Amino acid sequence: MTAELDPGLRRGDKRMLKMTMTTMLILNQRTALPATDSVALAYDERKRSRLKVTLASGRGAGIFLERGDHLHGGDRLLTEDGTSVVEIVAAPEKLIEARADTPLLFARAAYHLGNRHVPVQIVPTAGGGVLRFQTDHVLAEMVKGLGCVAAETEAPFQPESGAYGSHGGHHHHGDGDHEPDDHDRLHNPGHGPHRSVPKIHAFNNYKPGGAA
Repeated sequence: MTAELDPGLRRGDKRMLKMTMTTMLILNQRTALPATDSVALAYDERKRSRLKVTLASGRGAGIFLERGDHLHGGDRLLTEDGTSVVEIVAAPEKLIEARADTPLLFARAAYHLGNRHVPVQIVPTAGGGVLRFQTDHVLAEMVKGLGCVAAETEAPFQPESGAYGSHGGHHHHGDGDHEPDDHDRLHNPGHGPHRSVPKIHAFNNYKPGGAA
């Protein structure tokens, strides 16, 4: 019996899915069932919705999720045939770890990293906190300049999710243009308040001294 492809898939996705259907497991739905296998993925891999992987058991698998859906360590995916549950493990990777010994220094470092739209993992400590981010020596020098102790480390990277999406990609858009929804119209922290660009006609009736 031949499985039918989702008509909503794009041509490249259909081709990849056809090639993998008979040779590897298809992981395409989330589940809370107990895991029977696992796969370790770095942060940049967990952001991809289409990915070929090798499971801990040695079996090949293909991850097929909705566009924009991100995975986190601890997530579980059910195979298309329902025979296996694969747990996603956050793989250790090279990071910069910035340590702040006071709450004020911690807040300042977090602010400046966030202002640069850098994915950051927050690790609280008794006196201040630790900020982990992907290796970037310019940013490492920046946090050192603020007063943090920064050093290279290797650890699983699980940065904070966006303020408007607690599970990475659970807020989805299509692949092309789309009309802005209420989410898009909200102020996005770190980008500053959105201001409308004044149009030329807005000044047509302006007169010096404030008289209209």
